[in-house]
Amino acid sequence: MSAQQWRRLGSRPVSLPAVGLGTAPLAGLYEPIAESAADGVLAAAWRRGTRYFDTSPWYGRGLSELRLGRFLRQFPRGDFILSTKIGRTFHRPVDAQHYRSEFWAGGLPFEHRFDYTYEGVMRSYEQSLMRLGLNTIDLLLIHDLDIAEIGSRDLVEHHLRDLERSGWRALEELRSHKEVAAIGAGVNIGGTITTMLQRFELDFFLVAMPYTLLSQEPLSDEFPLCGQRGVGIVIGSPFASGILATGNNAARPLYNYVPAQEPVIQKTQRIEAVCARYGVELKAAALQFPLLLPLVSSVIFGAIDAAQVEQNLQLAQQPIPLRLWRDLLEEGLIHPDSCPSAVAGEAQS
Repeated sequence: MSAQQWRRLGSRPVSLPAVGLGTAPLAGLYEPIAESAADGVLAAAWRRGTRYFDTSPWYGRGLSELRLGRFLRQFPRGDFILSTKIGRTFHRPVDAQHYRSEFWAGGLPFEHRFDYTYEGVMRSYEQSLMRLGLNTIDLLLIHDLDIAEIGSRDLVEHHLRDLERSGWRALEELRSHKEVAAIGAGVNIGGTITTMLQRFELDFFLVAMPYTLLSQEPLSDEFPLCGQRGVGIVIGSPFASGILATGNNAARPLYNYVPAQEPVIQKTQRIEAVCARYGVELKAAALQFPLLLPLVSSVIFGAIDAAQVEQNLQLAQQPIPLRLWRDLLEEGLIHPDSCPSAVAGEAQS
């Protein structure tokens, strides 16, 4: 697979590189990241041909956008694709002297508010432009509008109503005026795609966890719905937040950002055994697997140092025999619809 191959994003007149860089780790997701290390990650990605970069105001409470924008401003604007998100606005804490950022090991000292109203969307968008130091964003996503992040079904419904009543108008204005090329939504849990498509004319989804080498539940209903409507898919977290990068070798392998349970550990062992038959690293299979699905335009990974970038981009191009995918199919480890080329090849053999 070529990381520089470009693929159409749903039915929109925009294409993405097959592999892009997610920048949440650059904001101190698990540990603080020095400016020099963040610069090294971005420089390594650019040097190896990466031209799609995803960020969010939430990542480090603005730190990811600041770092990414500083790096990208040295290149012509037409040379890269940039996506960021709306849904939170950031403000000076009431007690600025004693404020401590929660969740992020690194990050800036600002408090956030969820806001999906017209004013909230526009404020978030304009804050992002200022942090990035760029006057255009290619792809804009609705961020974290689900129970996992908002906290309750009632609050999710409240914000959805705000988005319907006014926030969506802001997004449509940005798209219709060609300030952004496409409007999407981030997905962390199953069911979000169906809910969002019932209410909004979205162009694509960035699916962060429900679709990986370990789980393909969206193929039962949500991805077919996207295909019918010409809605594109970008895959984030291809390593399932850890276990598909480390295998079971880590002291506490993570799955969906928490310690993996025994069924996940056992399934990972079985997948890793199939990969070993063909001399393929588990991490390479995890990174390339989503792109077997024609609906998927791009896979984005994160990194905390330049060496991880180099390794991931090398693994993205590691040859993987079709037989490996067929073995995973035959052992019931992946969904039959996840790799139509393998199914077609099996039928012909």
